Amino acid sequence: MGDAPDVNVPEIELIIRASTIDGRRKGACLFCQEYFMDLYLLAELKTIALKITTVDMLKPPADFRSNFDSTPPPILIDAGVAVLENEKIERHIMKAVPGGHNLFVQDKEVAKIIENVYSKFKLMLIKKDEASKNSLIAQLSKISHHMEEKGSRFLTGDTMCCFDCELMPKLQHIRIAGAHFADFQIPTSLTALWRYMGTMYSLDAFKTSCPADQDIISHYKMQQGGKMSRREELETPTFTMTVANVQE
Repeated sequence: MGDAPDVNVPEIELIIRASTIDGRRKGACLFCQEYFMDLYLLAELKTIALKITTVDMLKPPADFRSNFDSTPPPILIDAGVAVLENEKIERHIMKAVPGGHNLFVQDKEVAKIIENVYSKFKLMLIKKDEASKNSLIAQLSKISHHMEEKGSRFLTGDTMCCFDCELMPKLQHIRIAGAHFADFQIPTSLTALWRYMGTMYSLDAFKTSCPADQDIISHYKMQQGGKMSRREELETPTFTMTVANVQE
């Protein structure tokens, strides 16, 4: 992260999926971005030094294949030891990475309102009908209502936590892929949700970890068995982080 690492600060390496378009920049893996954000926050606090490595899973280098076989990123490396699988990475950040325990807040209400938002989005991408769109809007409305009631900058208070690092990448996918594939827009009437997104867009932890719009679109095209056109692949990467004119 720029500055020379303090010799007393452990270096954590996070291996993330590279773009499926150019094989170098950040790809659109939700878990990769979530853990990138977690670790970036800790690096800002100088409890760790963070190294990010992208791996092109369409053409993984020989040393990656020999070390990790077919294990896909994210992969966390701490003191030479590789931590594989998402749940184990999360637990390692919480239990073993300096400062990590502060990110993991217990809040059953927040956990409940964000847990189904992505599955409802995926269903909408398949069905593209009003019922699935309304179901997703209802879930987003619950999050917006929570933010309105809470009156805080983030989901659990005025400090970012693991829930924010989990939710915001999903909201970005909903915004970009939802518009592209299903003509879905997050309603401007959800003023508290848009305020929250605006707050997240202003933070280095999100801006540094966020994939390009084109990579988010490519991610879902590949899931649907398609691929980007040559013209799309040659587009200059864009990063949509504007905030809608909300209806106050």
